[in-house]
Amino acid sequence: MGKSEVKRVIVQTEYEYRAFLPHYNSKVMKFRHLLIVCCMVSAHAAPSSSTSDDLEIYLSDNGFINKISKVSQNVGNKASDLVLNAMGFLGVPYRRGGSDDNGFDCSGFVLSMYEQTLGKVLPRSAREQADATEKIDKKDLQPGDLVFFNTMRQTFSHVGIYVGDNKFIHSPRPGKQVKVEDMRQSYWLSRFTGARRVDNSSNSDNSKN
Repeated sequence: MGKSEVKRVIVQTEYEYRAFLPHYNSKVMKFRHLLIVCCMVSAHAAPSSSTSDDLEIYLSDNGFINKISKVSQNVGNKASDLVLNAMGFLGVPYRRGGSDDNGFDCSGFVLSMYEQTLGKVLPRSAREQADATEKIDKKDLQPGDLVFFNTMRQTFSHVGIYVGDNKFIHSPRPGKQVKVEDMRQSYWLSRFTGARRVDNSSNSDNSKN
């Protein structure tokens, strides 16, 4: 892969990372960011021996690593781990009924991220996830919270995970892939139906039964 192709892939994904870079621990972010970008590159072409060097050089030349190294975070480790894990699945295709890395639907993506990262088992459908979680005001959204939309003439027909800066990550619809989008876009703004917070204080409740 040439440097021009590496640059194209990174520019393509840089928008997604801007959504959450300000929120997370600098050392963890640098490692995870490079890892995720490498994964994105590998999805486009077979890796070459110089790919990782090209990536780091490009990121360094554009001041990206410096930005990462300067950030601080007030978000809990659980929330940061959840969002970082979710970001690792950028580009995975939508699959109706899917809840693994072969493909996700919207609620399957949320379910899988919470179970993988926090051991929290959420209900399967978007409506059930809304019913099982704590209602919060939109202005109180924090990374890791759930955001819901009416995309199929149902109040809670779509769900994603809030990542900060008015952005959320989700698995949109057939033919699309896991991606980050801006809640302020007119489509999402007009369809927003609520925000919810997952109680992570008792992740092992199921094991007690």
